[in-house]
Amino acid sequence: MRNCNFLGFLCLAFILRVESFKFHRIDQHVERISGSAGDVLEDDPTGRLKVFVYELPSKYNKKTVQRDSRCLSHMFAAEIYMHQFLLSSPVRTLDPEQADWFYTPVYTTCEYLTPHGHPLPFNSPRMMRSAIQLIASSWPYWNRTQGADHFFIVPHDFGACFHFQEEKAIGRGILPLLQRATLVQTFGQRNHVCLKEGSITIPPYAPPQKIQSHLISPDTPRSIFVYFRGLFYDKRNDPKGGYYARGARAAVWENFKDNPLFDISTDHPTTYYEDMQRAIFCLCPLGWAPWSPRLVEAVVFGCIPVIIADDIVLPFADAIPWEDIGLFVAEKDVPYLDNILTSVPPQEILRKQRLLANPSMKQAMLFLQPAQPGDAFHQILNGLARKLPHHHKTIYGGNNVLNWTAGPVGDLKPW
Repeated sequence: MRNCNFLGFLCLAFILRVESFKFHRIDQHVERISGSAGDVLEDDPTGRLKVFVYELPSKYNKKTVQRDSRCLSHMFAAEIYMHQFLLSSPVRTLDPEQADWFYTPVYTTCEYLTPHGHPLPFNSPRMMRSAIQLIASSWPYWNRTQGADHFFIVPHDFGACFHFQEEKAIGRGILPLLQRATLVQTFGQRNHVCLKEGSITIPPYAPPQKIQSHLISPDTPRSIFVYFRGLFYDKRNDPKGGYYARGARAAVWENFKDNPLFDISTDHPTTYYEDMQRAIFCLCPLGWAPWSPRLVEAVVFGCIPVIIADDIVLPFADAIPWEDIGLFVAEKDVPYLDNILTSVPPQEILRKQRLLANPSMKQAMLFLQPAQPGDAFHQILNGLARKLPHHHKTIYGGNNVLNWTAGPVGDLKPW
């Protein structure tokens, strides 16, 4: 079966090369997103909303970066760059009475980093609670709506549940004080306690300058059929195995480590970004959380993302047609990946590649510096603008009074 699949890949590669040459000749390398998704992707939020940015003591934001600058480049850095963007954005208002939304700049993923640069969110609930207590006691706007017209960037593995292990994140639940606020988060999974209704799911941060510096010619042949670099097991945090990635990554390795169609390894070569641009399919399996930077990298580099994460809620799903540009494989079907991928018709592969070549698609996945129309910053603003106008009953009405003493006892300690 594997030899037949390998010969099939050689035939497929030849067909794709010929067909892509035809599309290049007739200038059809890029395909515009059709329907409402294309319109949403190109929306301009300027003039459609006003945001008031709270001025907090620097210990909640800037000092955390000064203490450890590694958080400027890790995949949770959206909270930092969104703050910087809003400070100079035309949607910012200095008059809180004119504001549609209120933003509290708290860098919870920068508060403490491990030697490997990964954020430990154990103090994040106390840090967030402290910031909310400050704005509630210094301004009237939080108490007026109990936070219903406030939004927070919470890019942890499991958002405002503030833990990197799912079982413990579920046990914690979303920080009670954030129950009425809008959460802007990388985590997204349907029917999960760490994703509340109305949240905006965003891509993880990928350093745009680094990505752009590794771009190669779009005419480079895609000679790799399936590509993946990353962990298959997490022996340090999951020594018995089976819990990390719900076993999906382990299944990839066990079934395809010797398959010539699959270029997979735990190694992370210096040519990683270039290799993705030479691949047809890039595996995007869940890890501890359903999402990873591979989604961003695959889209930006035109590699068809193979999404292996049951019930995942993808970034900006109302603007990016994930079903058209990617391929979804159920976690239970990982052992059949070779048959699934070799069965995708060449014309379907080419169509996905043409959609991925659309610059607006790539731009929406990146937090560009300086910001540019249509980038991830603007997609977040579009998501907030689409929630307007606030319904008076939703914002001011009801008996849903926040419980300031709810949550684990440790979270109630001063920060």
